[in-house]
Amino acid sequence: MSGRPVPSRRTLLRGAAATPVAGLGLAACATGTTSPAVPTAPVQVGAENEIARGDAKLYRDHNVVVGRREDGTLKAYSTICTHALCPINKLEGTTLVCPCHGSRFDALSGKVLHAPATVPLTELTVEVKDGRIVAGPAA
Repeated sequence: MSGRPVPSRRTLLRGAAATPVAGLGLAACATGTTSPAVPTAPVQVGAENEIARGDAKLYRDHNVVVGRREDGTLKAYSTICTHALCPINKLEGTTLVCPCHGSRFDALSGKVLHAPATVPLTELTVEVKDGRIVAGPAA
């Protein structure tokens, strides 16, 4: 015998039960890693008239945000956070808010407004075809 105390059955079971729970926080942050950071092909996201000047619209199903600047030009960005690759699912006005660690991005420029992210969102191509907004990977 080594002289070390042998853990009781209760101690072993308590440790085993706590192990999966400890990993849940990491699993929640890692969920975005399976989503592509940008569409792999052009996708129709919505109608052009859905977005007013100075406004933005989040298209969660495609991980895309489209904003219309005051001059009328459309800009599109991936909504996969550049900090931990979490899909951003919240748009407050024209500010995207990442649910994982609170990074904030400007939906009209892709710029970081609040850390921990330090890299802007990935810009996408955007065009209007037959009244529909089409966003896709940068050429």
